[in-house]
Amino acid sequence: MIDATEQINAVRRQLGRRVLEAGEARVMTISQTYDAPLEDVWDACTNAERIPRWFLPVSGDLRLHGRYQLEGNAGGTVERCDPPKSFAATWEFGGEVSWIEVRLTPVEDGRTRFELEHVAHVDQERWDQFGPGALGVGWDLGLLGLASHLAADGSGVTPQESEAWMVSEQGRQFVTASSERWGEASVAHGTDAGQARAAMERTTAFYTGAPTA
Repeated sequence: MIDATEQINAVRRQLGRRVLEAGEARVMTISQTYDAPLEDVWDACTNAERIPRWFLPVSGDLRLHGRYQLEGNAGGTVERCDPPKSFAATWEFGGEVSWIEVRLTPVEDGRTRFELEHVAHVDQERWDQFGPGALGVGWDLGLLGLASHLAADGSGVTPQESEAWMVSEQGRQFVTASSERWGEASVAHGTDAGQARAAMERTTAFYTGAPTA
């Protein structure tokens, strides 16, 4: 089984801002280096038969300008594709549109750095309430799923096991640690420490059901 603490520590999280036509947007970046070659990681992220093995069932046309739909989650349009290095797509959910870009970079010893950037317009009230963890915890779980899928020894958490794992002690610890790290990223980005902690606690409670202070 993949060690939850080790997985949390393997991921890098960063926040930023970007000015778009519709105004200023928030930028969340999450990355991890995997012990797998570039072509294998690319296939895991773009092959409709493999994506459900670590993320969610997907339907649609996974090609440039094609539409995709993740079961019970976001859908969108593939806007850019540069195999096997990067792709970008809209991320449409709940009547709102944001944008994701996945970038893959080969590193030493045949490993691959996976980096996902999520650009979204988030109103200040929602940001103050939950901070970056509202989206960030979900992406941490996605990177855990990919690490599990790529693990050479077959260890990790499969999508079929994820629901039970989420309510386990290890799952709750993972979500709590992820929420805390996104709170730290928020402080590093300039958020008041007390405000960031309050948002982190609300995000943790949302995912785990734990009471807030």
